[in-house]
Amino acid sequence: MRWDLLFDDLESQIDQEQRDEERALAIEEERLRLSRLTLRDRLSGIARSDPDDPGAFVRIELHGGRILSLRPQAFGRDWVSGRSAEPASKLLHCVVPIAAIAAVLPTRAQLEPSLEPVPEASARIAERIGLPFVLRDLCRRRTPVRVSTIDGECHGTIDRVARDHLDLALHDADRPRRDSAVHGYRIVPLSRLLVVDFR
Repeated sequence: MRWDLLFDDLESQIDQEQRDEERALAIEEERLRLSRLTLRDRLSGIARSDPDDPGAFVRIELHGGRILSLRPQAFGRDWVSGRSAEPASKLLHCVVPIAAIAAVLPTRAQLEPSLEPVPEASARIAERIGLPFVLRDLCRRRTPVRVSTIDGECHGTIDRVARDHLDLALHDADRPRRDSAVHGYRIVPLSRLLVVDFR
């Protein structure tokens, strides 16, 4: 009878040690998973948390202190795009380079979803496209844009996009790009871009 109690006690100890080991392994795996999350992954998690809520914006602080309320809709290799809420309640589309983000200011409800596991890498082409490609699309469409840089804002139309900079023909926001409306040009390094807004 004593041997049965001894063996039961040993078996219980072994089971407890195994559970402790599994728990420690799970904690370590979670730490490793979290260490691999990128800022892009966190924003994507917030966007996935409630895709049916069109009013779910995340606040993003850009370098220089500007706060942007963004409803993320698409993610590229080094950019995020979506709808931004302007103070006058006008919704604009925008493209934000990930490098321009100084901080993400999530709500309590957005914090947990931002830590959710990232789905396996999908074959979606948009997730492999870099910022210059997106800007070239705006250039090809001749879309009027407001370009915000670390140094200020200007309005115009992107004439061309090179590897690390873009050419912007400056004109008034309420006028289309015509040679007679252009009052100057700017060559803007992509590394200085904070956000590109467009309708």
